[in-house]
Amino acid sequence: MSPTDSATAGAQSTALPPFVFTCCQVGAERALKAEIGSEWPASRFAFSRPGFVTFRFPDDAVPPARFDLKSIFARTYGFSVGKATGDSAEALAAQAWDLLGDRQVNHIHVWQRDAHLPGERGFWPGPTVLAEEVGTRLAQLAPPRQPPSLPVNQRADADESVLDCVLVEPHEWWIGFHHASAYALRWPGGVVPTHLPSYAVSRAYAKMHEALEWSRFPILPGDNCVEIGSAPGGASQALLDRGALVTGIDPAEMDPQVVAQQNFTWVRKRGSDVKRRDYGAFRWLTADVNMAPNFTLDMLADIVQHEAVRIHGMLLTLKLLDWKLAADIPAYLERIRSWGYRYVRVRQLASNRQEVCVVALKSRASRRGRPKR
Repeated sequence: MSPTDSATAGAQSTALPPFVFTCCQVGAERALKAEIGSEWPASRFAFSRPGFVTFRFPDDAVPPARFDLKSIFARTYGFSVGKATGDSAEALAAQAWDLLGDRQVNHIHVWQRDAHLPGERGFWPGPTVLAEEVGTRLAQLAPPRQPPSLPVNQRADADESVLDCVLVEPHEWWIGFHHASAYALRWPGGVVPTHLPSYAVSRAYAKMHEALEWSRFPILPGDNCVEIGSAPGGASQALLDRGALVTGIDPAEMDPQVVAQQNFTWVRKRGSDVKRRDYGAFRWLTADVNMAPNFTLDMLADIVQHEAVRIHGMLLTLKLLDWKLAADIPAYLERIRSWGYRYVRVRQLASNRQEVCVVALKSRASRRGRPKR
């Protein structure tokens, strides 16, 4: 091979591939395809399985290495370099490293695509035994060009390079890479670890924990927080564990463990039945009610626009009772901004079901810093 041929081969092996992979919740694939088609009109849908979708970009429109997909429904994403298939873990691992080529990585992230909705049939997104075993094998068989002792399924530091291995099927591994340029991208599969203590009365604790971590919601010990749609109390417990003084508003039964908490007050009403001026005592508001988004926003508009109310920030769950409502999310966000909330973001969390999480703050500067880990 001539020097020119060698240089060309090296450039080809490290050039950014035209394929991008995404992982999402089972059922969110159509909404994901629609938003990518809108945000990246040059892209084309390529391949899909429940919870896993790939897209192809024209050679002259491939995203940059550290790109923001700007997606609500993509839990994680990266460049795809192809798939490895076979019956032997050793053979699959060898294929994976061959597909990656000359690119060096700092971490190995391996995860299985979602099998079900969170909480369905005992499923919860996150680490699995199979993913750990595959990651260990990949690390053991890493070629000499990679750094020694690559960490497996550990949190990547900001902007580190990650080898992605998505177990679409046990013997079908899709291989890719990404830079940990966003907080969720630092974790395997984009699943930020959630804490569910033994005393939690529902999995809403984990959902609130993840929402607080993702949003960097600036609630501090001693802050007054009102929670609309609090029963049975799992999310309230997560807020109480942050030191908040929580008032839960819900006509449904609250768990006695939560009601007994010194810093918890239960108002057995619907959020819309509470006098608007009574919300003036609170700095923060969270809401998770089983209503269509516009009805939820109607209720919230009456509250936060009342002259006696000063809600500095909100953490909201908007129920997508029909997946077609996903197309209206930009309008929902604009409506929230019209109330004076300058910093508004939305994401479908790993612990969400057919719903999305919205954080709205009067000022972006009020977000809390990331915890040291």
